[in-house]
Amino acid sequence: MGGGGQLNESVKASNGQAGGVYTWQEVQSHSSRSDQWVVIDRKVYNVTQWAKRHPGGFRVLSHYAGEDATEAFTAFHINPKFVQKYMKPLLVGELASTEPSHDRNKNAAVIRDFHALRTEAEKQGLFQTRPLFFFLHLGHIILLEVLAWLMIWYWGTSWTLTFLCAIMLSTSQSQAGWLQHDFGHLSVFKTSRWNHLVHHFVIGHIKGASASWWNHRHFQHHAKPNVYLKDPDINMMDLFVLGNVQPVEYGIKKKKNWPYNWQHQYFFLVGPPLLIPLFFHYQIPKVMISHRYWVDILWFLSFYIRYFYCYTPLYGVFGATALLLFVRFLESHWFVWVTQMSHLPREIDYEKHRDWLSMQLLSTCNIEQSFFNDWFSGHLNFQIEHHLFPTMPRHNYHLVAPQVHALCKKHGIVYQTKTLWQAFADIVTSLRTSGELWLDAYLYK
Repeated sequence: MGGGGQLNESVKASNGQAGGVYTWQEVQSHSSRSDQWVVIDRKVYNVTQWAKRHPGGFRVLSHYAGEDATEAFTAFHINPKFVQKYMKPLLVGELASTEPSHDRNKNAAVIRDFHALRTEAEKQGLFQTRPLFFFLHLGHIILLEVLAWLMIWYWGTSWTLTFLCAIMLSTSQSQAGWLQHDFGHLSVFKTSRWNHLVHHFVIGHIKGASASWWNHRHFQHHAKPNVYLKDPDINMMDLFVLGNVQPVEYGIKKKKNWPYNWQHQYFFLVGPPLLIPLFFHYQIPKVMISHRYWVDILWFLSFYIRYFYCYTPLYGVFGATALLLFVRFLESHWFVWVTQMSHLPREIDYEKHRDWLSMQLLSTCNIEQSFFNDWFSGHLNFQIEHHLFPTMPRHNYHLVAPQVHALCKKHGIVYQTKTLWQAFADIVTSLRTSGELWLDAYLYK
């Protein structure tokens, strides 16, 4: 039915043309790390070598090897026609006319209706940015940074003022985290170049982190959210067991690296307080150095040069370091609770090869809208819309949300919205449930 994959590869090699015709079975056979094919709009591409140079990291492509990646491709790229110029040399053929456009058990009706919804959102201008929104957001971050320093410089380094300074700096750092997220997703400027440039400035100079590290990690999360072995955000390094599957597996194997039945309690000591001050401070420099991200290293150093130049004369090296660690401690709590409230209590499982809408809705939920919730979470209270349309400017999520809700209702897909406090509580509840599943499997299976 596919016209013979090997024969067509030989024809392509001899005449330089991509003339292969393939079945889904043939495409799916090219899904190893050393042999990766993907399908986009029924065209078959060999991305094995390109994966090493892919701006989003090679793992994103490997997660879709042997699959239809059309919906993910559309979601991640703001200028698909430009990207297709790089794809032409990778083209090896197309799907046979008798093959469906989607693979495995993906829902064709859902795919069709979601494509129509996206097209309508584009016509409504929901992918158009309001520059003033992001300019004001950056402005209030810089204002907090400047006021925090001026306050200490003018009034002194008392404990009360130092604590207030830490609050202001942790607020600016948290808000800068949401802002760099916007640029990283290419949702502000019309060109990738400007988004990448300002992303380096915000995440590197304002926050002291790495744009490349963030890109390669975060796009995996978006490509396959809450999928074991593919989403790095649920790789807890055996500190926690998540979902309903992993705890049982660990219990059956009698793995007891930690007392997982108490994980909902030690989470408060390990998760929020230590992620940024300990894990990120170790991982980010390690990744930058090992991968030779020289541009990121320069931006990273510019943050620390600026910070210690400003605060060492006021506190000394030790005091300035202690202040920064306390700021990271506060910021880490903010970051962990917000980022986990929409994902951790949702389905966490192995790859199920679902369509884009179904996959994202099963792994995400929303938090009620309010001015505070929007600001506090960087509009990640609209996690559903953000995952469905990662390049959409966040100020338009509330406009597309009713349309998404209606589409989910039509197809019987759960569209979940919670209060902020319920979402926080559900993090702990889900950890307790997973811990109990582990203990039951550990003792009785």
